[in-house]
Amino acid sequence: MANLRSSQKDVRRIVRRTARNRSVKTLLKSLDKKVQGALSVGNDHLSAESAIACISAMDKAVKRGVIHKNKANRYKSAKTALIFKKGA
Repeated sequence: MANLRSSQKDVRRIVRRTARNRSVKTLLKSLDKKVQGALSVGNDHLSAESAIACISAMDKAVKRGVIHKNKANRYKSAKTALIFKKGA
């Protein structure tokens, strides 16, 4: 346990932020699985809708600092390529 009062507050902040970041990352993984499921079934409309929701969540996670901007860009590029390849 931290000795300084400010360090104790830092620990409490870190716990809160870790929980928040973990929930956001779990949401992103769930949305990704939804996109993958829609792509595997072959439902173009559902895959496009779920991809839009997932990309929006990725952008929000980047804005909050949960994930890195380049990681989100790589993900968005890969998913849109898959959807266009599947739809074409």
